[in-house]
Amino acid sequence: MKLAPKIIAAYALFSCSTAVFPHVVLDEPVALVGANYKAALRVSHGCQGSPTIGITVRIPSGLQGAKHQPKPGWVLTVEGSEITWTATSREHALPDAYFDEFVLRGGLPKDAQPLWFKVLQTCENGRNDWTQIPEQGNSTKGLKFPAALLELIPSGPAGQGEHQH
Repeated sequence: MKLAPKIIAAYALFSCSTAVFPHVVLDEPVALVGANYKAALRVSHGCQGSPTIGITVRIPSGLQGAKHQPKPGWVLTVEGSEITWTATSREHALPDAYFDEFVLRGGLPKDAQPLWFKVLQTCENGRNDWTQIPEQGNSTKGLKFPAALLELIPSGPAGQGEHQH
């Protein structure tokens, strides 16, 4: 099986399972092991109607060399394995009725173990701690505040990659 159809099939499976839930999710929830990856964490709502004023992402231990993307009107702070975006004023806060993405990138590990992005969403009133991980498997069904899942898939035997000529 060619690599592109594998990725498309896996992406379709995971995007359909997360699209209807109002959680913090990855825009691209499936990636190839060992690849460079852009993690766009989509925040789809505030905290019970309150605007989002801060997002803190705990970088999964398998993601190497993580770099964050700045956002106009937000201050970036990096402390150890956490990246935080904080709105500089109420005007720059993310209203509950809108969504936005907070982006970082890094290198993926060479094994196919899933990566979980734990996110703390701070709002003017309250917060959502998106850090729950299932005890077994990868299904977040039944979790109230699931972490964002990145499913890693093998790239296949040598010579079967997308860059074959």
